[in-house]
Amino acid sequence: MGVIIKRIGRREYAYLVAREGKRVKHTYLGPADGPKVIKIISDKKETSAIPARFRPLFWDTSLSKIHIKINARYIIERVLEFGNMDAVKWLQKVYSFQTVINILNMSRIITDKSRNFWLIWFGVTDA
Repeated sequence: MGVIIKRIGRREYAYLVAREGKRVKHTYLGPADGPKVIKIISDKKETSAIPARFRPLFWDTSLSKIHIKINARYIIERVLEFGNMDAVKWLQKVYSFQTVINILNMSRIITDKSRNFWLIWFGVTDA
């Protein structure tokens, strides 16, 4: 899913682009300079890569080499073990609740103390 800008005449318009099976669907968002569209574009940029403010969590790797989808387990483990609330909020924007819980349950990296805290935090009943 992404956002594209189309120029029609002298105006620019934003569309949300998503793949549905073999088809690509464009959903009109509004004028590219509208506040709603600007917020959507900034949210998309923030969730497409790890923000520089979280660099200390990934001290042993270059941020440009970490892929959001491919390295999901690595990112979630680091944020839940070492991150602050800002990092957890970002994590929840990027990954689904179920993905975070699945990795939390199967991770060997996250300590038992942290695991228990996050299971309670996320409201998992068998914590």
